[in-house]
Amino acid sequence: MTLEELDRHSEALFEFLWCPVCGQEVFTHIPFEGVFCKNCNTQVELQESRETRGYEEAVLACFDTDTTWNLHVDEKLRRDLPDGSARVKIIGAPGAYEVDWWSPKPGEDWEPVGRGEFDNVEEPSEVSHLA
Repeated sequence: MTLEELDRHSEALFEFLWCPVCGQEVFTHIPFEGVFCKNCNTQVELQESRETRGYEEAVLACFDTDTTWNLHVDEKLRRDLPDGSARVKIIGAPGAYEVDWWSPKPGEDWEPVGRGEFDNVEEPSEVSHLA
């Protein structure tokens, strides 16, 4: 039996990681509670993958939207996860990470928000109208 590392905080991994709900890249660690997206509060839990295929690192990032809020983010600026959760397997090494797979697999029913996908989109309250 092997011991899995939960809620591991690696700066290099979090520099690569982004939230599949809102596309933001900033995460907050709350001691004894977990790691959350600073923008929408989606929780992320990291686990070592059991299979590395020779890569230096193989990590599963499990996203859960039980705690996600939508008070300050327009519905168009986020994408809910199917059944409230999704996982991504990240392989590589610091500075050379890549996504191996998503579960559930992106398709017609669900597509994760890309890194910074909504960065240049203005919310309706911020749009100025010319008179």
